[in-house]
Amino acid sequence: MAKIIAVLTQKGGVGKTTTTYALAAVYRSKGYRVLAVDMDPQHNLSLGMGGEWEDRATIYHVLKNEVSARFAVQRTAVTDLIPSTTTLSGIELEFTGRDRQFLLKRALEPIEGNYDYILIDCPPGLGILSTNALVAANFVLIPTLSDLYSLQGLVELYETVTFVKGQDNPGLEIAGVLLARYNGRTKLARELLGTAQMVCENLNIHLFRTKIRSCVTLTEAQNMQCNLLEYARYCNGALDYTALANEMISRGV
Repeated sequence: MAKIIAVLTQKGGVGKTTTTYALAAVYRSKGYRVLAVDMDPQHNLSLGMGGEWEDRATIYHVLKNEVSARFAVQRTAVTDLIPSTTTLSGIELEFTGRDRQFLLKRALEPIEGNYDYILIDCPPGLGILSTNALVAANFVLIPTLSDLYSLQGLVELYETVTFVKGQDNPGLEIAGVLLARYNGRTKLARELLGTAQMVCENLNIHLFRTKIRSCVTLTEAQNMQCNLLEYARYCNGALDYTALANEMISRGV
């Protein structure tokens, strides 16, 4: 069965979609069968992977039970993908019944055996879409910037994960916190690294040794809708995300 990883933050612009995209490329390069699921109505992951959503089945149609997940899977240059669409933003109003947090879990169950990893790109915030991802996932990966605002949000996110674990998904684990766009040459970044270590220690959350450096090539590869490792295997972003994947695998993720 696949290991399902929800990539989740409360805040936008911290590298969540880039992390999903890059990890999918790295895991695929290692020979794993990988599916990326775009649960963000902004559908940036779908765009970066070259997915299509006009007149095509998307995760919105899957959640509405209009089509099974396997018929929504698209083959892209990066990996398999279930794309998103802006229509997904109305899901909060459309689904108000009981057990609506289990929609994604039920949809993915028939295809879990086809993959080694399923990576879910969540929207920023802690609404029903993110809750569905947490209920379906085995692990949560939390990208964050090394700034106080991002680190403060960890506590609320931790409480949400703890609640979902207690109510609907007892097997859910936090894989760890990932510092993105990290510049270890600045004094502020080094000081905030100490703060991040303290916060994660207090919450008993793993802080990944691997840190993701700023890398323009990551953005270029997504804009070109191509596989990062085929585009620039030895750029900082590719090297850092490869190191992250190795660290995650060594930890059983």
